[in-house]
Amino acid sequence: MTAIETGPTSPLVPHLRVLGVEVADGVRAILREPTALFFSVLFPVMFFALFASLFGNQPSASGLPTAATMLATFGTFGVVSVMLLSPGVAVAEDRTSGWLRVKKVSAAPIGTTIAAKVISALPYALAVVLAISGVSLLVAGPVLDLGTWLRLVGVLLLGGLPFTLLGLAVGFVASSNATAAVLNAVYLPMVVASGLWFPLDMMPRFVQALAPFLPTYHLAQLALAQLTGADALGNLLALLLTTTISAVLAGWAYRNLRV
Repeated sequence: MTAIETGPTSPLVPHLRVLGVEVADGVRAILREPTALFFSVLFPVMFFALFASLFGNQPSASGLPTAATMLATFGTFGVVSVMLLSPGVAVAEDRTSGWLRVKKVSAAPIGTTIAAKVISALPYALAVVLAISGVSLLVAGPVLDLGTWLRLVGVLLLGGLPFTLLGLAVGFVASSNATAAVLNAVYLPMVVASGLWFPLDMMPRFVQALAPFLPTYHLAQLALAQLTGADALGNLLALLLTTTISAVLAGWAYRNLRV
């Protein structure tokens, strides 16, 4: 009997299998941190519900309903909250428990590990955007057409990438408690100074001058551009630069990991 010959297995297959396992583990790791999950997922939704109920039906400076512009700014707040905090705290917990030691000893590809952490945060980020959109629909009715809303969601999810990488860079070197403290200490001032909760023209001049140097500001402006059609090339380039820097920091932190 002649043995059946099979073609060579693609070198991508083992990496894809590892990626699938890592993504599943990352999703479960976020669920294992209920405190981080609450502050990164439910907190932004509750904040949006409060402000949308108060101001959602009023016109904004762009002429759009305030609820529409809030989908961009609070959507940025919610997505960054999830993609910065959840993977960072989860990977810090893995480091404390010794799981990252196993990965490093087994020579797991660094790109696969980081990609899995990014992908595992996306379902939670999408859940925040969907919840905020649902609240907006209840409070102010349909304020965006489907095409505009889909573009907005895509920009928010892709724009969350540099924040995930930054969270991982901190999580690779700090404990879970320290990671949460450091990221919140950086994140919350950025949210306020970027005009995500309140319009920048209500802020002091020094805050308005600081905003263009913050990645949260550029993501919010890129999201708003999906609604207004404004030119946002500069904001896109700023986010690409932030992504590059964050990726370098995450890679360096992983390679110099002490477990």
